[in-house]
Amino acid sequence: MRKLIMCLIAISFLFSCNTEEPHGDSYFKKMKKYRYRMNVSFSDKTTSPLKPEDLRDFKTLDFFPIDSNYRVKAEFKRVKNAPFMEMETNTNSKVLYKVYGTATFELDGKKHTLNLYQNQKMDFTGEFNDRLFIPFHDTTNGKETYEGGRYMEVDVPNKKTLIIDFNKAFNPYCVYNDKYVCPVVPPVNTLDIPIDAGVKNFKK
Repeated sequence: MRKLIMCLIAISFLFSCNTEEPHGDSYFKKMKKYRYRMNVSFSDKTTSPLKPEDLRDFKTLDFFPIDSNYRVKAEFKRVKNAPFMEMETNTNSKVLYKVYGTATFELDGKKHTLNLYQNQKMDFTGEFNDRLFIPFHDTTNGKETYEGGRYMEVDVPNKKTLIIDFNKAFNPYCVYNDKYVCPVVPPVNTLDIPIDAGVKNFKK
């Protein structure tokens, strides 16, 4: 039986999302440091999701160029009393999530809305109660990016706006190793535009 390892929880140990990062040179420096930490984590056999045969030849993840236009300010609306629901995964297992709220933003001349999900078991260690999960599809899937979509995480908003940074979009860990169990992106979180930001598909 496969061990249930949530890829979004695993990556949370490594990368926190600072929602107050500025634009400009400071932002690009922070993003370069963020990507460096990702590559260090993937290079380390104690933290890498890669299979041993892929880890031997690993040098860097494939990223889109850093683009601050994909760091957007969104209107946040809390969804109260939402029930937990079963979310499909890449295996026969299911995981429980609820819609915590919605984020509405403008990008590429259009208005978009994404659901923000809270995992029932995000507090395994007590460290993840303040994190929300944003799985999403976009029109790069199956081309530049993984066909199953990508993930992001954000801090639980304490006001009516939040920052969504697609430059921090990452692949489900099951892209790298089939021992991971990863939630399937709900159809409602499909964007009809290309998100040319974040991590590209993994090429062995």
